[in-house]
Amino acid sequence: MKRYIWIAVLFAMACTKLKDTSYNKIIDSQFDPTTEDLASLVGAAYVNWRYVMNDWNGLFRAQEVSGDEVVIPARPNGWVDGGIYLRIHEHTWTADDDIVVQTWGRAYSGITNCNRVIYQLESGIIPISDSAAKHATLAELHVLRASYYYVLCDFYGNVPLVTEFNVPTGYLPTQNTRKEVYDFIVNEINTYLPLLSAKNDGTTYGKFNQWAAHALLAKMYLNAEVYTGTPAWAECIKQCDTLIDSHVGFALEAAQRNVFITENENSPEIIFALPFDETYVTNWNAFDIHMETLQPANQATYNLKSTPWGGICAIPQFIKTYDADDDRLRDNWIKGQQYSAGGEVLNCTMGAYSGQPLNYINAVPGIDASEEIHGYRLGKFEIKQKAQVQLSNDWPLFRYADVLMMKAESLLRTGNSGDAATLVTTVRQRSFSTNPSKATVTGADLLKGSVYDYGLRNHLDSSFQGGSDVVYGRFLDELGWEFSQEGRRRQDMIRFGVFTKKSWFSHSPNGDYRSLYPIPRTELNKNANLKQNTGY
Repeated sequence: MKRYIWIAVLFAMACTKLKDTSYNKIIDSQFDPTTEDLASLVGAAYVNWRYVMNDWNGLFRAQEVSGDEVVIPARPNGWVDGGIYLRIHEHTWTADDDIVVQTWGRAYSGITNCNRVIYQLESGIIPISDSAAKHATLAELHVLRASYYYVLCDFYGNVPLVTEFNVPTGYLPTQNTRKEVYDFIVNEINTYLPLLSAKNDGTTYGKFNQWAAHALLAKMYLNAEVYTGTPAWAECIKQCDTLIDSHVGFALEAAQRNVFITENENSPEIIFALPFDETYVTNWNAFDIHMETLQPANQATYNLKSTPWGGICAIPQFIKTYDADDDRLRDNWIKGQQYSAGGEVLNCTMGAYSGQPLNYINAVPGIDASEEIHGYRLGKFEIKQKAQVQLSNDWPLFRYADVLMMKAESLLRTGNSGDAATLVTTVRQRSFSTNPSKATVTGADLLKGSVYDYGLRNHLDSSFQGGSDVVYGRFLDELGWEFSQEGRRRQDMIRFGVFTKKSWFSHSPNGDYRSLYPIPRTELNKNANLKQNTGY
């Protein structure tokens, strides 16, 4: 050890003329940007969306594991992790839990990157002579920043609006109300949307063009009553109609599964996606849902590069809501006997069922205990042969089916159940290939309650609530069947008044204030201007 230290010291003494060259940063004095560089400069602000949605204990888990569709139970190979997944499921999370801390930090990192590039463009640090290109880029950054605030508005409600990058040392932002955050987002989108590109092609894929901005605005209006107390159904319909009448190529895929294949970037259904690539997106947990759901033996099914960790699965009550002829039950969930790529029967590798066939069944004892066979596994996103830890499927944040369903829900809630049913039928028609007549729903159907059999269902306790009392519950069911595993269930359940009222699996209601997450304790300790959300 001492010999190596002396070699280092002698080397340092000998080298008196060192060349200071940066290989991982662009030095502004050495950079003369053109309009062709704008996409790369803005790209840094988009990257944070991948971390927000898909990185470990990110928005996906916070939105899905807290809901009534999926759960992460204790497994023979772990998945206890200090009880965090149990707390998400039981709605007993704290201001110190990782899902609370990470979503705040990752969203604000995206905002900071937006603010930085906006400042660099406006101040001339990044000189762009093409005025039109500069203003279009600034507009894109403003709407992208609004999308991060959309996450914060939905997740925490009362958050600081930070719009400046070059702030004085020691600056502590003040807190805004949820209504103020909502108004800011809507105003930003409406102000800058006309300056965005109207193209819908490879040059705008994965970026906020006008159509992605309309989809984000529709999502804000869809949830306006939750965010502000005042509904905005007519405004939501208007944004959806703009997309429906856009004539730029949006359409439903012939089969829903086509939206989620590995090479899905050319799907006409995708309005705005988070691009992923197993080669270039290198952070370990970038998009590893297959690793988080498959049991170790399934490595042989897909010839995976690494052994899966086996955790997240479907809640049995949710699976029981499906019609047996619904293609989405077959295409979105991995169930039954598991085989290798060569057709050999796979066995369990650990736990009480070790050595027995790995046969996924629609049963899970409880959040505190499960075996390898328990629970259907998440399979909506195609798992290609020889996949790595990271998948290459792009993540559709907004897709055309969502636009049709947002309009349908707005029509339903404003008394037009017949036209709502027509739109829902349109979305369902591709998912009943063996029995097409089942695709049709009526306005009367959508006025019914949910078919979800709510109540506790675990090896320690059981109760029976049902879902017939859920207003427009059948529509909530439709949202579950179409959009499961897409990182949105909590939001939908809140809008239908179910999230803090019903029991499912091992979860019992734990207070209406749980419709918002707490502000992280670390942020409260850093900034005396912040006040914790009610109830925490």
